[in-house]
Amino acid sequence: MNKQKPIIALDFATKEAAIAFLNLFKNESLNLKVGMELFYKTGMDFVQYLKEEGHSVFLDLKLHDIPNTVKSAMKVLAQSGVDMVNVHASGGVKMMQAAKEGLEEGALNNHKPLLIAVTQLTSTSQTQMNEEQQILGAIQDSVQNYATLTQKAGLDGVVCSPLEASLIKEATSNKFLTITPGIRLTSKSNDDQTRIMTPRDAAKNGSDYIVVGRPITQALDPVEAYQYILKEWQAELK
Repeated sequence: MNKQKPIIALDFATKEAAIAFLNLFKNESLNLKVGMELFYKTGMDFVQYLKEEGHSVFLDLKLHDIPNTVKSAMKVLAQSGVDMVNVHASGGVKMMQAAKEGLEEGALNNHKPLLIAVTQLTSTSQTQMNEEQQILGAIQDSVQNYATLTQKAGLDGVVCSPLEASLIKEATSNKFLTITPGIRLTSKSNDDQTRIMTPRDAAKNGSDYIVVGRPITQALDPVEAYQYILKEWQAELK
């Protein structure tokens, strides 16, 4: 998966809508994220279609279950040819280690997807974490704790807010990947995200990959929006 390019979140309800969007890009190779809505509608056949079209795929299913179940699921996902998969870090070290084992056992032709863990969703606020999750302290502390547990489990990195990327690098290492949704342009709505940052600032703050959905997919001119975000992202890459 090319770090130089944003990951576009294909947040569409149908295969037809997603393909119509992709056709705007005239066979350009893209980094794409397939989430729950689209995957549950189209299944692995659509993922295979995206791979055959030359795209890189982040399959965003956020697995969270007992270690044996997650391991078995990851063995299947490893055989799909996707480039990135994820789990919830709150599942614990043993579950994350089992996920890694499943990917290694299921990998075909030495192609093992990047394995990352979700820390706190970018829609989670400080108040929500404290009151609903009953996790005391600052949200940054919770994210840092999940990141260090993920590194301990041997995963490649975490999903986090771009606001927390530099903090995670300090707590882990520069090679530990930070994949950051919550990317917005200053003129756009925050939607349901609460911890956000622009593409340029995300690059400055240490994000390795940015995930962008609605600012591209719902733009009047998606290709123009993508090219603008691409330029902003690449301008500050280290």
